[in-house]
Amino acid sequence: MSPGRAQALQSLVAQLQLEQLEKNLFRGTSTDIGAPAVFGGQVLGQALMAAARTVDGHAAHSLHGYFLRAGDKAAPIVYDVDRIRDGASFTTRRVVAIQHGEPIFHMSASFHRREAGVSHQCAMPEAPPPEDLTPRAGPRVRVEGPIEFRYVDPRDPVTAGPRPPQSQLWLRTADALPDDPLLHQAMLAYASDYSFMGVAMQPHGLAFQQPGVQGVSLDHAMWFHRDFRCDDWLLYDADSPSAEHARGFCRGALFDRAGRLVASVAQEGLIRVRR
Repeated sequence: MSPGRAQALQSLVAQLQLEQLEKNLFRGTSTDIGAPAVFGGQVLGQALMAAARTVDGHAAHSLHGYFLRAGDKAAPIVYDVDRIRDGASFTTRRVVAIQHGEPIFHMSASFHRREAGVSHQCAMPEAPPPEDLTPRAGPRVRVEGPIEFRYVDPRDPVTAGPRPPQSQLWLRTADALPDDPLLHQAMLAYASDYSFMGVAMQPHGLAFQQPGVQGVSLDHAMWFHRDFRCDDWLLYDADSPSAEHARGFCRGALFDRAGRLVASVAQEGLIRVRR
């Protein structure tokens, strides 16, 4: 691992910890990863951390967020947590991310006290192991980023042309993380937003890097099913079943090396082509 990657991961871990300003107020900073605005995955991870810092004895099992405005990379983000409900089994929080006096993102998150119950899952799709694949940076992202990606079909999105709306990649953090399940959840929320909406662009031969193409995340939902480590390889299997009215819908499943389904993701994004 390069020193640049290690430093990028350390910086991201520090960003996710947040500064507590008041009982329900937290402040975070941003890193410029090459995107035109604050990276949505960063806001997801920080909002989840802010919500979880107000919860005791329950673990996050789902989050649903909406991106309202483009974030300013040069300004801090304040996270205001609303303690909607504290229950014996489930606890609910609402988080509003604020910049320059205006909300840029809001999220609802649910936390569940662990209990025994029925269990089943879908089968892990076939994919070559990450050791057989070449490391590659995600779109619009520095090579020396905190997350390592290995794409099953590593084609250049700008020159590849139309292709099916499907994607498979392996991901993990660039170095080991502390044994904090919440940090691993926040890190996966961060990583899950990389290249996700690009799957809906593939059938149309579009890419973020092309002139005249505008791609903006509108919302992001995530469900955590099983314990996992984000510093070990996870297979991200994604597809896009629909695009219409300038909105593309994507869904994804994340599996660990043992084939366990650890998380599911869904997102809708705005896709505009200005000719």
